Amino acid sequence: MEHQHIYDKDGNQLCCTMEKKIYLNAGAQKLLGNNSEQHEHDHHHDHSGKLLFLLPLLSLVLLLTALYFDHILKPIWFKETFRIIWYVAAYLPVGLPVVKESLESILKKDFFSEFTLMVIATIGAFTIGEFPEAVTVMLFYAIGEVFQTLAVKRAKLNIKSLLDQRPDEVTILENNIAKVVKAELVEIDSVIQLKPGEKLGLDGVLISDSASFNTAALTGESKPDSKQKGESVLAGMINLNTVTQIRVTAKYADSKLSRILELVQNASAQKAPTELFIRKFARIYTPIVVNLALLIVVLPYLLHLTNVQFLPDSIQHYSFQNWLYRALVFLVISCPCALVISIPLGYFGGIGAASRHGILFKGSNFLDIIADIQHVVMDKTGTLTEGVFQVQEVVFNSLFDKDKILQFVNVIESHSTHPVATAILQYVGERSPDIKIDNIVEISGHGLKGMVDDKELLVGNFKLMDKFNIQYNLDPNSIIYTLIAVAYDGQFVGYITIADSIKADASKTIQALHTMNVKTTMLSGDKHTVVQYVAKALNIDNAFGDLLPEDKVEKVKQIKNSYKSVAFVGDGVNDAPVVALSDVGIAMGGLGSDATIETADVVIQDDMPSKIPMAIKIGKATKKIVWQNIILAFGVKLIVLILGAGGVATMWEAVFADVGVALLAILNAIRIQRMNFDK
Repeated sequence: MEHQHIYDKDGNQLCCTMEKKIYLNAGAQKLLGNNSEQHEHDHHHDHSGKLLFLLPLLSLVLLLTALYFDHILKPIWFKETFRIIWYVAAYLPVGLPVVKESLESILKKDFFSEFTLMVIATIGAFTIGEFPEAVTVMLFYAIGEVFQTLAVKRAKLNIKSLLDQRPDEVTILENNIAKVVKAELVEIDSVIQLKPGEKLGLDGVLISDSASFNTAALTGESKPDSKQKGESVLAGMINLNTVTQIRVTAKYADSKLSRILELVQNASAQKAPTELFIRKFARIYTPIVVNLALLIVVLPYLLHLTNVQFLPDSIQHYSFQNWLYRALVFLVISCPCALVISIPLGYFGGIGAASRHGILFKGSNFLDIIADIQHVVMDKTGTLTEGVFQVQEVVFNSLFDKDKILQFVNVIESHSTHPVATAILQYVGERSPDIKIDNIVEISGHGLKGMVDDKELLVGNFKLMDKFNIQYNLDPNSIIYTLIAVAYDGQFVGYITIADSIKADASKTIQALHTMNVKTTMLSGDKHTVVQYVAKALNIDNAFGDLLPEDKVEKVKQIKNSYKSVAFVGDGVNDAPVVALSDVGIAMGGLGSDATIETADVVIQDDMPSKIPMAIKIGKATKKIVWQNIILAFGVKLIVLILGAGGVATMWEAVFADVGVALLAILNAIRIQRMNFDK
């Protein structure tokens, strides 16, 4: 399909047309809703996009023609009134939008916006006869806005093409008749028919016996993902084999992909401290420079009136026009465009670059925090290990009916979301509908308790056995695998051993974190021997097993006492208290869990732990670029401000200090989207 362009209704507003407008602020409902509105909106954007180039081009042609008449051809008729009209005509295409923004700012009681500075400086230049300079300031400003718009549109399109992988139309079955309809019109519980090679348009559950999907568009994982009847499938997955049927579970605008789109689009809601500082700084800075510009005009005149002999020539022979020109140059130089543009664009670029690698930041503030992470705390299951358990052996007391107890365990585990439940289901097979277990209670960090035929059934770890005073005659620590203990009617039945495998890139992840001088700790509710085995295999600094959720909280608190910035990586659901406590909560596999998207600060779509050091690298690169822009803007402006106040710098230097630096800052900010973070 051809990707629709996603822009909010102010998307064609340019650089300093308020930094808050350069972000995608519209929600996914608006963006992915009515197709006719979207088409009309895209058409409007194409039209206004052409205008962006047309107006500066028109102004440039008129300015170059005027300069040609002024300095080369010198026709008799190009004088006085006609010359002024020509330069005004060159000024209007690029100046009117800024004048409009200035008036709107004043109406909102923002008297010292960057727009007002530009208008005062350029109109002032007209009043003292510096027509070419006045037009050039606005022209360069408009060119800077075009660059800004292109950079923002490119970032938006990158995110759109990466995340919105759904077709506009789907085939549904009505009375066993295939019918092609618009995806946004499909209701929940409708049945979609998906042919091999087709892309799924909505979230649903598989109602065919089995199917294989390419999920690369969502997770970056190239290997096929096999699904069985009843398993969830997501919008964006591509059917690989036979014709498949899927029952829709969420509307087009409510899919997990839409929620992730909305997450990235609204990432501007939480600003980075640097960004917030610059916004506050601009509100204080702008009135100060306006008052300084007034002083540049007034103070020399007051000194001139004193008739003191040792004053500089320019004050003794005071010229209002000369000092007004210096004040106007000062105003143009002082415009904070480079900062207001490039800093949010730098963070937006960082969010876009992360999205391109399947890492979703909920706000630019988390880019700043993750850049300074000193310690990464990780869960084991599903983070460093596959989370795909397989039953190794079943050791039950011969006094019990093994098959019957396994059926009990299979049924009660169906009430748990832990991967262990899936392993037991795969081992035992279909759950018996005849077995009824009542009063099922999940005991956090221990396991499950229920009643079968008025007899108590316990399934969990050995802490659960201890809690209910169940006697057993073995040392759980002597067995390296994860153990599921079972008790029935107050007696210890035996245990099931379950093994998990370490993820392929887990070792590379720990090595990369150590290279960045980041400490690593693994916390797990799994048994101590398993945790230590994994920690040793991966060279993790510290590892703790047999932990309850409250134990994990205490461990993270202890780590936070020793380290300034701590990240926690887990599933974002069971570890919610620890995620909330950490400075940055990172969730693995965000596409699989609604709760993960809500809980975490950073979501890694594809479950690959190697994205953790990559996220830190992106944070560091973003912060570096932002500070480069701050130093560049302040450094150049300070030098030219001093030169301007002293009469050395002209309007041309002022243009460079303002728009030139802004352009350099924009180009520097968009560099992050081309960086390679895979190394």
